[in-house]
Amino acid sequence: MGSSPHEPPQRHLVRPRRSNQIDLRTRNLQWGAVAVGLVVLAAFLIDSSGLLTPIKAIILGAVEGITEFLPVSSTGHLLVVQRLLGLGDGAGKTAADTYVVSIQIGAILAVVALYRQRLVQLARGVIGLDAEGRALLVRLAVAFVPAAVVGVLLGDTIKAQLFCVWPVVVAWIAGGVFLLWWSPPPGSITITTLTVRHAAIIGAAQILALWPGVSRSLATIVAALAIGATMAASVEFSFLLGLATLSAATFYDLGKNGSTLVADYGIVTPVLGAVVAFLTAYVAARWLVATLRTRPLAIFGRYRIGVALLVMVLLGVGAI
Repeated sequence: MGSSPHEPPQRHLVRPRRSNQIDLRTRNLQWGAVAVGLVVLAAFLIDSSGLLTPIKAIILGAVEGITEFLPVSSTGHLLVVQRLLGLGDGAGKTAADTYVVSIQIGAILAVVALYRQRLVQLARGVIGLDAEGRALLVRLAVAFVPAAVVGVLLGDTIKAQLFCVWPVVVAWIAGGVFLLWWSPPPGSITITTLTVRHAAIIGAAQILALWPGVSRSLATIVAALAIGATMAASVEFSFLLGLATLSAATFYDLGKNGSTLVADYGIVTPVLGAVVAFLTAYVAARWLVATLRTRPLAIFGRYRIGVALLVMVLLGVGAI
């Protein structure tokens, strides 16, 4: 028998799906809050003598890996967690700061593992065997230059003036409010149809991420979406650009302060942190790609505001 025109089968099909999406989103936010809480608890329970113990290396490696490619700012998280763990002050500041940069090698390798086929295409483009790969490589180079130039010229000033907790809190809140307010229109530009002009705009946006707490991935993904790119193209271009940016920053810092890092912390502990960063970054990046296929960036806006409020409480009680 046919359906009655008064029956609303589509409504009954849609409602449970919406409910499931809300439940899953809530669970993700709850797990994020639990993870932050565990880091804070561990920081209070762990020795804060200023030594980089294996457990501290693991915590920092996990924080780096989980937050590097999410639009929540790995730099901001690492700065706060360093304070909680008693690292980064006094005579050991240079070694501690170099350590949190060096473990980015793990996140770099995670992107290599995730996008190895695209990287092969880029390599073929270098030697003239893939026109599409060469075109994408040119666009990545254009996007890389603005933040690289500003970072070299103003890097020391930025670190001296902005690398403290309150600028991070301000950036977290500002970015969170923006993500809750902004809703990008559907895009149609794919990673292969991005133009040099588009790449320049994304690269200019990446300069904003030099302010700790802004998030490099947030700035580049939002810029790509704003110019009309699809979410998939925005995330992939952000990851590939991050590969270039993180590699340059990491090896520049290691070349400058690597001897201090080894003298203070040795080799085994930094390698441990990098391995943990690789494993967690690989999982987090895959999760982000899958999540943004069906959910908006606004979920990270809620997290950013929540973690900012938590850090404000920690500042208020003198914990950091």
